[in-house]
Amino acid sequence: MFPLDSRRRCARYSTLTLAGDQGGLRLAARGRAGPVGPAPAGSLPGRRSDGARARKGNSPREIRQAHGMDADGAFCHTGVNCEPWCGHQEGNGFTVAGNMLVGPQVIQAMAEAFEAGRSGGRELSECLLLALEAGQAAGGDKRGKQWATLLVASSDPRGYHNLRVDDHADLVAELRRVYDHVVQHSLRIEREYGPEGLRLFSRVKY
Repeated sequence: MFPLDSRRRCARYSTLTLAGDQGGLRLAARGRAGPVGPAPAGSLPGRRSDGARARKGNSPREIRQAHGMDADGAFCHTGVNCEPWCGHQEGNGFTVAGNMLVGPQVIQAMAEAFEAGRSGGRELSECLLLALEAGQAAGGDKRGKQWATLLVASSDPRGYHNLRVDDHADLVAELRRVYDHVVQHSLRIEREYGPEGLRLFSRVKY
């Protein structure tokens, strides 16, 4: 997902992945409204060609998926030869897509959970996690699951913006446990050291 920073006219992004390989679900959000509703597999918004540019070098296109957001809007493409079930949905400021899923209910559940979290004033990272939980509850990847990640790129990063769980019996539940733990740890740091201390603690380290 690629949220729009209206002050800088640049695209930020957040990504969540439900399972590995082509079955991954990626949910992107941006900060302003866009058209709502599902799009059929194999379609691209006729008003723009960003999807084609995003797939440059990834031929043939009909076995590929591409979707995302930028400062101008959204693009979605699901090739007609992607592994079923496959498809995508563009919502109010986000896109969600996947293939090798148990069915369209996975995409729909993720979209509804993301929108519910956002309308409830949840932070973007938790909206993404709520969507991940809903997608898994709806059946997720038909092959099962191997790892789960949550990634939010932000000018004000937090420790819970970049989390990953591998080889766990209940990956999504474990990701939620880790997320809640890091959120509480971040709040404690802010109480003890203030906003500047939290900023220094949370900054990206190489």
